[in-house]
Formats: sequence, structure tokens, C-alpha cells
Amino acid sequence: MSDSQTFEQNPTRIAPCPADLRAALEAIVGPDNVSADDARLRLFSEDVWTRADHVAMLAVAPATTAELAAVVKAANEAGVAIAPRGAGMSYTESYLPVTDDTVTIDTTRMNQVLKVSPEDMTVTVQCGCTWLALNEALKPHGLRTPFWGPMSGIYSTIGGGLSQLNAMFGAGHYGTSSESVIAVTMVLADGRMLRTGARGPDGDTPHYRHFGPDLAGLFCGDSGTLGLKAEVTFRLIRTPQFEDSVSFSFPDGEVMVKALAEMTRAGIASETCGFDPGLTKVRMRRMSLASDMKTLGKVVAKEKSLGKGLLAAARIAMGGRDFIPEDDYPLHITAEGRCKESVAADLATAREIAKRFGGTEIENSIAKVIRAMPFPAPNSILGPEGESWVPVHGQASLSTAPAMFAEIRAYFDSMKARFDALGIHNGFLFSSLSTNAIVIEPVFFWPEGYRPVHASMVEPDHLKRLKQLGAAPEATAMVTEAREQVKAICKKYGAAHFQIGRAYPYRETRDPAFLDVLDAVKTVMDPKGLFNPGGLGFPQGKIAARQGAAAR
Repeated sequence: MSDSQTFEQNPTRIAPCPADLRAALEAIVGPDNVSADDARLRLFSEDVWTRADHVAMLAVAPATTAELAAVVKAANEAGVAIAPRGAGMSYTESYLPVTDDTVTIDTTRMNQVLKVSPEDMTVTVQCGCTWLALNEALKPHGLRTPFWGPMSGIYSTIGGGLSQLNAMFGAGHYGTSSESVIAVTMVLADGRMLRTGARGPDGDTPHYRHFGPDLAGLFCGDSGTLGLKAEVTFRLIRTPQFEDSVSFSFPDGEVMVKALAEMTRAGIASETCGFDPGLTKVRMRRMSLASDMKTLGKVVAKEKSLGKGLLAAARIAMGGRDFIPEDDYPLHITAEGRCKESVAADLATAREIAKRFGGTEIENSIAKVIRAMPFPAPNSILGPEGESWVPVHGQASLSTAPAMFAEIRAYFDSMKARFDALGIHNGFLFSSLSTNAIVIEPVFFWPEGYRPVHASMVEPDHLKRLKQLGAAPEATAMVTEAREQVKAICKKYGAAHFQIGRAYPYRETRDPAFLDVLDAVKTVMDPKGLFNPGGLGFPQGKIAARQGAAAR
């Protein structure tokens, strides 16, 4: 098998779409925006982790809220499942078809920033807008959203981010993507629209999240099971004028997590990012001279003066790739604020905490690069040789995060011989959410070759340098088993999850009264159970069992 070949695709047959449904959808969005192309449907029917057992029979790309509503109504009346898809970066089977009669809603044409209001400090976007596009639109106004995107923001969409939830930029101060939301416009199965929040004199100018019970929160983190997001309004802040960073190295991972927990309690960082030695080694193997030079150029451009930029780039270049001891855990902290003094005070607090926990200050190269290139091409969804990659994660409380990490680490250590025999490598990513939680994200690399979903996002020049490793069923089965064990450990510590999709336990963790309310919402929004069937643990097909209460 040559490096340029992909290994055999899933041979699942694509079901034909009823002619009357296809004609109805083409009348709504135009024939060019309805696709039955085999390759496109197969691409839209897999995610970063999972090959499709079923393939969507049609992909439809609306451009407006009205078109989206009409498409959803037509599909619902035809009784076919509906799978909304953003950029396709999920790894929890969230948008994958689970029936042959599924219509995928491709939201990437709904990519407009609809309104920026510096007067009201709000911005309204369509659900298919990327975080990169949103930030570029706000930059001339000197504004940004409090949470301003995940590292995948070059592709990751607003609608997908709210359905799955995001962490990273701004999350240390402002929490997840959903915590910056003012209002959402949702499309119900019957084509009606539900608008949340206080919406101004014309009913269409959202300016405040609350007007009675907070319905917006119902649809954040729902994995697309309760309705389709059409438009989202965020609150804005003036872009902080000052930022700086500091990095530390810790000889022990559990101690590093304890230090991160204390920094999180102190509320000093706009974002935090930690790695274990495994991920540090992968990063160093992946980097090239060309990418180093591109990175240094971005750092120069990021600084407010050429002199400062050149100085920062020179420090990074002189620091090289050996400034982190091979077996240490690096932690990178970025602070921001309205004045230099407040930023300096936050970093001084970070230094004091790190010293208390035995951390050593190192070059802040990675922290500077992350801020200079916040939305890089997602080449990291493959390993340095072309290996497959998949995360699993949990959001732990500050008090339980160190012990949860230690137990996952101990499990990985116990599996080292089996992992090594199958070519499986793992690592950890750590981050923080406001003053309340730590994200612990173990990741796996294993020798299975890339698929169309990877090729659609990885830079072509980078992809050419990678091997096509082919299938590795035994290693994939081992990664599957290990991910389930990590999930079990997270459950033991009461951790939460983003990207629940069909991968994490949800319904079985909720009490009966909670489920009664959740199912009542599902019955109103999607009475036939056609939105992402099986997502969040909802039964596939028409909602039954618990919703039989409506007939009692």
C-alpha cells in the first residue's frame, strides 16, 4: 500500500432518498446545495474517532434561518432522521447517522456574522460561523466575546461549539462557550422557531440572557438532540489591552494539577494549558523548521512593536526545543487585563503558587505561540507519523482533579506493556474553567491510518509528509477499551463531560425528576425523536417509555 492511498472504506450501501423529499429540499435551498455524492456523504458520516455503520442518504446546506426551518420541517414530515453537522471535528459520534434514512444538515453555508452592536455590546452570528471568522469580524471594533474560541477555531463552528461545548481561550476567566451566550434561535422539528432572552423593542435585538427562566441553557451541550441552532447572540467585552504569560515545569503530574487548581481558585489566568511528557514528545516530533519559522513570524506580528516582537521571537528561537526537562509536566499561564500592573500582579501570583508546589519557571515560548497562533490548522488530529488520534476527557472539581489524574495515570502505567506492543502512545492535556473545574484530557495515538475526515482538515502539504498506516484493528480495540476505563474513572469522581454525543453516560446519571423535565422538552422540540437519534442516551426512533406519561 502506498503512502498516498487510504485503506478500504466502509462498504455500507447508501440508501436512495425518496424523490419527493429530494425535490422538496432542492426547492428550498437550490439543487446545488443538495448533495447525494457518495464521497461527500461518507465524509459527513464519520468523525475523528468513528467510521460510519450507516451513511446519510442526502446532505442539505441551507443558508438562512428560514431555509433551515423549512428543511427541518420537510425532513420531519417525511419521517427521516436529521443529523446537524458543523465542522465535523467531534470524536463522540454526535452527528453520525444511526439509520440509513438520515439527512445531514451541513451548516457551513450559515456562516455570517449578522450584527455587531458596540452600543449594546452584543454580536449575533449564524450557527455555521467559525470562531476564527467571528474574531476577525470583531477585531476592527476592538471587541471580542469573553470566551473567544477553542484551538480548533479555524474550522470549529459556533453551533457545533454550543452543542458540544468548548474550552480554551478566555475560559480561565469566563468559563465555556455557553457562558458567553445571551440568546439562541432554535428550530423545532415542525419548523417553528424558539427565541430565548430579552430581545429589545423589535423582538429581534437580543441584549440580555434572562427574561424569566433561562431557556438558552437548555440547548447548550445538548449534542444537537433538542433542536437545531440557527442564530446565536453573544455578549462582548473590549479586547484587553495588555497580556503576558509565564510557564513552569513540574517534576510530578499530580503536583502540577494541584498547582493548577490553586491558580484556578485565584482566578489569575485567562487561559491555562498543561501537558504531560508524552504530549511534549509528540509535539517536538511533529514540529519542523518550516513551521518554526512560520511560528516566529506570527509571534513578531502579535507584539505591539517590532522591537518587542523580534525580542520575543529571538527568545523562543534561542530557547529551542529543549527547555522542558524530558520527564516534566509543563504548565503555561496567560494573563490579560486593562493595565500592565494588573497583569504583572496575576503573573506574580502564578509564580508564587508554582514555587510553593515545587515548579520551576521555564521559557514561556509555548504560551506566546499559543496566543500568537490561537487557531492553527488542525494537523494535530494525526500523530507525527500519521497515527490516528483521539481524546477522552472529564471536567473534575478542583478538589478531586489531582486524585482523578493520578488514578488515570496509574491505569496507563499498568497498561504500558500492552500499549507498547500495539504501538499505542498516550498523553495528557490540562486546562481550567473559570474558578470551578479542571479539564483532564488523556489522548491516544495508535498506528491506524487516516481517513477522509482527517484529509479534509489537515493541511495538504503536511498530509503529504505522513504515512498512510492502514488498518490496525487490535490496537483500535485496545484504545476503545482504554477510553472506556478512563470514562469509568471519571464517573467515579463525578466528573462532567463536553461532547457527550453517544460516547459518555448521561441519562443514567440523571435523577427521575430531571429526566421527566428533559423528556418533556424533547417531546415538544422533537416529538418523533428524529434529531440525532440516540444522542444523550435518548432512545432511537420515537420517544417512548418515559414519555408515555403524556398518555397517562
